Amino acid sequence: MTALATAPRAFGEEDTVTDTTHSSDEPEDLDANAADNDPDEGDGDDDGERADDISAAGDGSDDGSGDDESGEDRAEPTDSDLFRQSEIAADYIEGLLDILDFDGDIDELVQNGRPMVEVVGGRLNNLVGTRGATLEALQELSRLAVFRQTGEPSRLLLDVGGFRASRRKELVAVAKNAAEKVKQYGESVRLEPMSAFERKCVHDVINAMAGVESESEGVEPSRRIIVRSAED
Repeated sequence: MTALATAPRAFGEEDTVTDTTHSSDEPEDLDANAADNDPDEGDGDDDGERADDISAAGDGSDDGSGDDESGEDRAEPTDSDLFRQSEIAADYIEGLLDILDFDGDIDELVQNGRPMVEVVGGRLNNLVGTRGATLEALQELSRLAVFRQTGEPSRLLLDVGGFRASRRKELVAVAKNAAEKVKQYGESVRLEPMSAFERKCVHDVINAMAGVESESEGVEPSRRIIVRSAED
């Protein structure tokens, strides 16, 4: 895994690339590929989700075919291209937060072949919203900002105040608990409705466990995961 990163910048500062680092993949980093391998979300996202989980400008063409609508091959973006996407998104978020008069730092990086923007600071809970609803909306707006400037769909991942990392830990526990219930009682467990990011985290945990499997059912915003015995 290659990670390109800049030093944190405070809102209002000019973009300055100050560092390039290389690090290895972390096995617990479920979010880094949040939609890429979801067996039910489909395009194989972070964001390989099903069509109903993919934004028009975010992941609409990320179906693994490598072709655009005209049938021509589309070149895979380079790390430089991906980092440019993170810069565009960071500029968009910076401008938005300036208007809202929020203080914080913005990190731009490329991780596991995906552009990422992380916002760190106090008084950011309103940017996350209930169960990350506002965060998801800001992510989609950031992807649209990238699309408007580059003409290419983006799989940008946005995190605010470490919400995704914290939520991922909670979902690991939820998935393991559901799997244990299935193994103990032999009955399927239906989880509460979740976002595409949350479902992907759960699918990753279940896929790594023997004797159980998972799939999603329903449509947004009520789409949820069912965990069942692999023998069913």
